[in-house]
Amino acid sequence: MLDKNGIAKRIAKEVKNGYYVNLGIGIPTLVANFVREDIEVEFQSENGILGMGPFPYEGEEDADLINAGKQTITALDGASYFDSAMSFSMIRGQHVDLTILGAMEVAENGDIANWKIPGRLVKGMGGAMDLVASAENIIVAMMHTNKRGESKLLKRCRLPLTGVNCVKKIVTNLAVIEVTNQGFKLLERAPGVTVEEIKAATEGELIVQGDIPEMVL
Repeated sequence: MLDKNGIAKRIAKEVKNGYYVNLGIGIPTLVANFVREDIEVEFQSENGILGMGPFPYEGEEDADLINAGKQTITALDGASYFDSAMSFSMIRGQHVDLTILGAMEVAENGDIANWKIPGRLVKGMGGAMDLVASAENIIVAMMHTNKRGESKLLKRCRLPLTGVNCVKKIVTNLAVIEVTNQGFKLLERAPGVTVEEIKAATEGELIVQGDIPEMVL
């Protein structure tokens, strides 16, 4: 199965030349490290930067240059900085081609829960609700099960929803899955993972058609 970097590396294959991409907190921030060098991509962060690059090498960090998750980042040549109002105008105006988010739960109809666990204090939902309400192409990066081994790909989300019927694709440590009107459709297996293992780890309806290829990283 994949680790977090493996998930990010597979998602990077979904990033196309000329895309404007928003990276959520967690695993999605790793995607910038694996995008092909022969394409041009603009990474946007809702705290006010367009043109994020990979994470800096140790000793080269700039404490004033951070992403929405407060991690130090680099800026590519031509990067621009702006306030939150301008940043969310980009998001709400549907100028972002691809949004990559983490999640605690995803339902088989594309609902996503990724901002709150009842009873735990949170600072707020950040930009997640604006992103899922405005983006047309949303990929979720997540572990397939929680720490207790329980599926995070569900028939219905149990946690407070961030967005409804919005997720298009999910990449986990076990599989690549497309969200369809009939449920989760299995597209690829992680290296060394069987279809049976993926079925056992998926609560929601899982559609398996034909031979499922092993993903290429």
